[in-house]
Amino acid sequence: MKKIFETSQIKSIDQYTIENEPIDSVDLVERAATVFVNEFCRRFPSHGNPVHVFAGQGNNGADALAISRLLAEKGYSVFTYLFNPGNRLSPDCEINKGRLRETGNRKFTEIVKGMQFAPPVLTRQDIVIDGLFGSGLNRPLEGGFAGIVDYINASESTVVSIDIPSGLFGEDNRENNPQYIIQADLTLTFEFPKLSFLLSENADFVGEWKVLPIGLHPDALKNTKSNYGLITEEDIAGLLRPRDRFSHKGDYGHALLMAGGAGKTGAAVLAATGCLRSGAGLLTVHVPHRAETILQVSLPEAMSSLDANRDCITEVPDISRYDAIGIGPGIGTDARTVSAFERLLERIDNKPLVVDADALNIISQKTELLKILPEGTILTPHAKEFDRIAGDSENEYERIQKARSIANEQKICIVLKGAYTAVCIPSGKVFFNTSGNPGMATAGSGDVLTGVLLGLLAQGYDFEAAAVMGVYIHGLAGDLAVKKLSQESLLAGDIAAMLGKAFLQLKEV
Repeated sequence: MKKIFETSQIKSIDQYTIENEPIDSVDLVERAATVFVNEFCRRFPSHGNPVHVFAGQGNNGADALAISRLLAEKGYSVFTYLFNPGNRLSPDCEINKGRLRETGNRKFTEIVKGMQFAPPVLTRQDIVIDGLFGSGLNRPLEGGFAGIVDYINASESTVVSIDIPSGLFGEDNRENNPQYIIQADLTLTFEFPKLSFLLSENADFVGEWKVLPIGLHPDALKNTKSNYGLITEEDIAGLLRPRDRFSHKGDYGHALLMAGGAGKTGAAVLAATGCLRSGAGLLTVHVPHRAETILQVSLPEAMSSLDANRDCITEVPDISRYDAIGIGPGIGTDARTVSAFERLLERIDNKPLVVDADALNIISQKTELLKILPEGTILTPHAKEFDRIAGDSENEYERIQKARSIANEQKICIVLKGAYTAVCIPSGKVFFNTSGNPGMATAGSGDVLTGVLLGLLAQGYDFEAAAVMGVYIHGLAGDLAVKKLSQESLLAGDIAAMLGKAFLQLKEV
């Protein structure tokens, strides 16, 4: 997994690189500035319109001043504003101020205490490069810096932030003032994203983001512990097991899916399709009696187990012959269904379990059920479903911390679905998914994911591996489907149909 480090760790990683590469701190700044400028020039070819660089007095400001110099050397019309109210620059910032001045650049202004600053007129054609504050900020901006941020945000200029939008904290922004955070269109960050980039509450500040490698020492990255990581294609490809030529369907598990209800048989079909398309050898779907025809016609590869009730699930079949169980899609919350879910939990005896949709709603109504989930259970809530179980959260950061705590206490896995689905495992680690797209925000998408997870569990994958693999494969299938369709027209069935191509792509890595 590619690690995501907290801002408190970044300084020590930089320092290790400086001491062990070895490289001077100012040369590391030059390296960062160079990769930033290369990406900037690729996206914004020189067109004569002004580039306004706003630099602070710390190391982020040092990056900004180096970037100003390099862009000017490439022929850009660059105006640089160095805000130094304390008349105290970091050593690297001081050096890069001198280097910029040595070029004879007359478009440089240093604003010190007591000096009246007349801000430039920022138009739609201009580009602003934000280098006021870096990832070390730990209190909300105020005073003159807050005013500068407010001024930039009020403009129509394209805003590109260096490493992190000024004013944004790297992790928890509950105590921040959102009015005084740069609203970047693009954030070019170094080596790894900041945790805050992956949280929905910060989308308007971060904009599009891209990681630029700057060659931080690999030993520092390897040996520094992290609770957060990114799920990548290489990770998932390395987890897939090859199939033996002489294997048979019994080698790949028999899954039980309890799903469907009056008007929601489609949820059962979508989840069942996801399960079989993910490699389960056998699948039995326990559905209300009236759903049999729809299920058998839609998916003849699945076997059916019929509940005595026509419209909802009221019974628990004999589970002794199943290798993994999934419950929730479309089952509703009828009192008889609630009772059946309780009986399932009493009998399950640590069989791998996926809990989704209405089964999560049942837990929110009877929270004591959370305590009796077997270890290794995978829960797949979206934000509202999770909040109904764990209580309202102020933002996604708080929600993830609650999920980490519950996963650790209950020894279960919580898959918090979202733009960067967060997989929280019992150790306290959180892995963010990097596949998927907004087109997957469509009815039934979560049912397909439940099926994928169930299919992987039935084949004997460890529940943590199944959760990480499942969310990535599901997202990859959505990405492949969008290439043929569009985000607007994507259906959950399209995701299920592309699961095969997703597995093929992973096998080619």
